[in-house]
Amino acid sequence: MATTVDDIKNEYPIPVYRFVVTLGDEQMAFSEVSGLDIGVETITYKDGLGRKHMPGQKSDVNITLKRGVVRKKSQFFDWINQISLNLIDKKDMTVSLTNETGDEPLVTWTITNAFPKKLTAPSFNGSSNEVAVETLEMMADNVTIAFN
Repeated sequence: MATTVDDIKNEYPIPVYRFVVTLGDEQMAFSEVSGLDIGVETITYKDGLGRKHMPGQKSDVNITLKRGVVRKKSQFFDWINQISLNLIDKKDMTVSLTNETGDEPLVTWTITNAFPKKLTAPSFNGSSNEVAVETLEMMADNVTIAFN
């Protein structure tokens, strides 16, 4: 059982609401990041004795970013609009859980060669006062995790 402040910092789970996202060279604010999945496809191999399962190629990395729509900023629209003849500016991205002050990364997910594949506008509802949230779906080559 954790008895000191240092034990609590090292042994208790990190809250998910303190995170920092860097996309390319720009640090951006998001309300939600999901899809930082690491997995493999499975291969079923059948021999005379029965089925065998083996790991295959890495699964696709599909990341979803959500953030509030703000005036005069359209980085996502500009980025997805640049896609032409299968050419796009792929970007590396990091997502870091931070300490309570937000200045020290504790766990960092590094995503390589991400590119946008879908930009979804907010849902509009005249009887709601919720924030307008846009969603960007991206595909990437790889996700790695570093514990600091």
